[in-house]
Amino acid sequence: MTTEIELVDHELVARQALVERWAERHGVDAARRLAEAEDLADAVAAEITPDNTVDTYAKSWRVWTRFCAAGGLPELEGSRGALVTFVAWMLREGQQNGRGYAPSSASTHLAAAVVGLRERGVTVSGDDQAEARAGLEGLAVKLLQAGERRGRGQAVGGDIDGLRAIARACPGTLTGDRDKALVLTGFNYASRSQDPAGLQTGDITLHSRGLVVAVLTGKTKHSVRNAKIRYADDPEICPVRAYTAYRARLVEERGKQWADPSTPAFVGIDRWGHITGGMGPDSVTRAIKRISARAEVPIAWTGHSLRIGLASVGRRKGKDSIAIADQGGWARHSRSMLGYMQVEDGWDDNASADLT
Repeated sequence: MTTEIELVDHELVARQALVERWAERHGVDAARRLAEAEDLADAVAAEITPDNTVDTYAKSWRVWTRFCAAGGLPELEGSRGALVTFVAWMLREGQQNGRGYAPSSASTHLAAAVVGLRERGVTVSGDDQAEARAGLEGLAVKLLQAGERRGRGQAVGGDIDGLRAIARACPGTLTGDRDKALVLTGFNYASRSQDPAGLQTGDITLHSRGLVVAVLTGKTKHSVRNAKIRYADDPEICPVRAYTAYRARLVEERGKQWADPSTPAFVGIDRWGHITGGMGPDSVTRAIKRISARAEVPIAWTGHSLRIGLASVGRRKGKDSIAIADQGGWARHSRSMLGYMQVEDGWDDNASADLT
């Protein structure tokens, strides 16, 4: 098993060889400056890589090392046969419990394992990786033909009845006020779990017509979209009233420091009522599951239910797809957004409807 120390040693050896080549070409001083520039580039790369990406790479590398140990293969070889065998092993028995992964999870682990191999100086050809991916897709088709359905499938979308049930089930505490604000605002700007986790108090501003939420958007190329959330006609599920009530109570009960624009917009609160700092993506996901379960929503919501909900309910209410895309931060005509809408469109906008 490759240790982090061995990986660092490999990188140091490779960097030293590169510096020596620079010194031969450009002189010692220039080589030193180029080495410093490389160090800065490494620091920038580490700074801008999202934490969840780092976690995924680390998890996938552990899957790869388990595979190599199980098959008696060297970790630092990314041959065609090893990669194809890797995907077959993942689908057959790759999980810790001996079950096979869902094809989508196996695809993620394959891509991340290749990244891990290349980071460790292993040459992995595009053709070999492509053959492994083709093998994965073919085996996934075989699973479907055999009647196997793996993975959780698409999360259930939030809806208006669910929002009302959640609003009524939230207790009259600071935690209850936070829960209500988290769900009602998240639904109205189609939040992912990481969106409210990344918001600061200064990112949500009150407007005469509602709230403006500055949401960091994009998985690779980041920008900020200003999602506008209007006052709702129904006060019970009004996101603006819920958020302002939660923030007012937070400052009143826990101190004026929470009014500072740099503090988390949504705070973590433990079962004893202590504030634990800002919520992270995982805690947002857990909170939404817990909140929906408390409200006895028929199918428990997940961290993605609010995002699906805006697209599907917006479509049902006749909202323009471009307006929905802009509000939720999707690319216009996004395939994922259109897929969420199809849940509604598939019944009314249906080629077989009204034929007989």
